[in-house]
Amino acid sequence: MYSFSHPPSVASSLSNGSSTELFNGFGSEMPNQPPHPASASEAVDARTPPNTVQAACLSCRNKHLKCDGKTPCTRCQVSENDCFYVASRRGYKGPRRNPAPNPNKRRASDSPPSAGGDSCPMLLGATVSTATPPSLGTFHPALTISESPATPFAPPGLNSVQLYRNPYLNGTNGALVESVPRPLTAPERCIESFYYYFYPGHPAVLPKEHLLKLAKERDLGHLLAAMRWVGSLYIDVGPNRATFFEEAMRLIHAEGVVKDGYLVQAMVIVLIGLDGNCQQEKAREILSNVERIAIEIGLYTRTFATMHGCGVPRLEESWRRTWWDLFVVDGMVAGVHRQTNFLLFDIVADVGLPCEEHEYASGNIPRPMYLEDFDDQLFSGEEREFSSFAYRVASIRNLGRMMRLPNNGFPNEENVNRIETLLSNWRMHLPPSKRDSLNKDCQLDEMMFQAHMINNACSIILHQPLSQLDSSPTREVTACAPHRAVQSGDNFNIHTRHIITAACEISKMVTYNVPITSHTHFFTCVLTLSSIVHLSKWALEVFIHDEDDLRQQIRLNIGAFNKLKIVWKAASRASDQVKGVAQEIYRAKRAQQSNPSFWVGFSHEEMISSVAADESIMSEINNMLTSAAPS
Repeated sequence: MYSFSHPPSVASSLSNGSSTELFNGFGSEMPNQPPHPASASEAVDARTPPNTVQAACLSCRNKHLKCDGKTPCTRCQVSENDCFYVASRRGYKGPRRNPAPNPNKRRASDSPPSAGGDSCPMLLGATVSTATPPSLGTFHPALTISESPATPFAPPGLNSVQLYRNPYLNGTNGALVESVPRPLTAPERCIESFYYYFYPGHPAVLPKEHLLKLAKERDLGHLLAAMRWVGSLYIDVGPNRATFFEEAMRLIHAEGVVKDGYLVQAMVIVLIGLDGNCQQEKAREILSNVERIAIEIGLYTRTFATMHGCGVPRLEESWRRTWWDLFVVDGMVAGVHRQTNFLLFDIVADVGLPCEEHEYASGNIPRPMYLEDFDDQLFSGEEREFSSFAYRVASIRNLGRMMRLPNNGFPNEENVNRIETLLSNWRMHLPPSKRDSLNKDCQLDEMMFQAHMINNACSIILHQPLSQLDSSPTREVTACAPHRAVQSGDNFNIHTRHIITAACEISKMVTYNVPITSHTHFFTCVLTLSSIVHLSKWALEVFIHDEDDLRQQIRLNIGAFNKLKIVWKAASRASDQVKGVAQEIYRAKRAQQSNPSFWVGFSHEEMISSVAADESIMSEINNMLTSAAPS
């Protein structure tokens, strides 16, 4: 068994999200350098009127009397009052154009007066015990008054106020300058893209700020390379994409690479990207390797998170999510492609269930619950709130149970009813907050989106072999899985109703107001299952009673393919195959309709309606697949 250990600084860096360093407007460290001394040329300028007074002392200001600006001023000397000066911004309208230099004016780059030098009456805390007038300091807008950094706390007395630079003002003329962020590099843009598009569907790695901070303290090159490549799929980075892919593949297969949770995360990201780009053989190879590594290092055990989490709850949660996301991906690959057997389903795992996404992001990680808690929730009598991630795990477990049925995927009625009971129970016992794919803030809950998606896909895969929709017209739609022959019947039985309902529910999932590319790429394959059902129904029915509904559902699916194929090649293949099948069905129906005997028993209105419906559906398909070009 392989294990790993963090450097001593990892726990402290992850547990404390704030940084003690100062940063300027460009995100780089701002060193605390001493100001530059004033130059000799700035000392004297004969053009400045010698009697200019920049501010009155507090005593004269309160009495609204003219002050001569001396230290102490003449009025305070006569009245024996304490003489203090405070900089005033009243009436300040920014720097003047071409101002006459003041011989006593200190520049923004000048050093503050030293302890042994002349005192400045414009600085609170200056020495006022001597009547000898020092050089008069002037208020400069590029200078601000703040507490001294020398002590953690300064009392609110006058002597505690010090002078500081304002980094948002120009140091030369005091003008307010806009902080322009540094443009992101291509690798940085790809990381941003990863977290925006890919991460919501597979949220296993640490949140961005914590991961990037950790990457400064330990080698996460393979993980960052995988994230950059997948992030590059969503944006235009030119030839960098190929470079990122080569780097990711090289690093995850590098000799001597540490077999740990970070490697598992990197490999899962890469295999999902490969699978979505029609490189399923390579994806299956990586899936086989990452399953073996996850089992070797004990990722499936309850103790892994605590042993390798360095006492940081967020990191422990990341390890739990890593196992369950691998578990879900293994099930999805097996379910939609039907080339693997969901190996991890047979592993007895006791890993804690993941928490809600907002808890993970905030770091307020609750005590994890487990599968036995989830399975016993109806009988324990305890009111427990499970996360969306937990319902996603439960949904993929039902797929695993279905895949373990005998008869090579063509089960008998008894086994089908048993699995249908599991699917129905999953739906019926959802709490109100989980019955759709929106959270309490009406934002998309991607984990529940996938949970519902998997449940509907299971229903189609389970009932399709026993339905009465002839699948032969869709035999060419193999972008995600090989064709399954299904014989047609005279009437729609209960299995046919199940798959039609599930196909319609999948089409409705397209309507959520989010970028469809932010869904997991496996949604492409589930859309393909839905399209096969819609097309089979269109091919079977002569007179389509719900023609408008069917047309809208096909329209939704094709519109989704057009968006998804911008990123995923599998969606491009699926959309081309759906169009080809639709054209084949349309030609076959036109050939049947050209025979007068075909219309025996139909009224003239039914004949016209049937032909119009077929032409309308075909027109929709042609228009959408030809007009929606990748952008």
